[in-house]
Amino acid sequence: MSERNLTTKDILQKEFKPAIRGFNMQEVDEFLDIIMRDYESYEKEIAYLQAELEKAKRQTGDDKSRQSRSKATGTNKTGATTNYDILRRLSKLEKAVFGSQSYDEEDHMDDTIIRQNY
Repeated sequence: MSERNLTTKDILQKEFKPAIRGFNMQEVDEFLDIIMRDYESYEKEIAYLQAELEKAKRQTGDDKSRQSRSKATGTNKTGATTNYDILRRLSKLEKAVFGSQSYDEEDHMDDTIIRQNY
């Protein structure tokens, strides 16, 4: 942002030298009062906008960190689900190959162990 040359205090304290054919001092003072009010308004607006900008930056940073955390958590859940599915398929294949009777009791125990691990 560009630097300002004047502040409201500078405008208020500015002294003009009277001249023979000078300006009406009251008119100059009234005009400078208007300029000062504008400067005050601009300063408030700038402060408000800077605060809003900082708030938006913080919110963006928070959103990014939440998003990265949710991606990491989502990956872990998907991996656990995939492992569980693989173990279920393996169990079914073992039943098909080696016979279902010998694995009926163990299948129930395997499901319990798998669920506890994930």
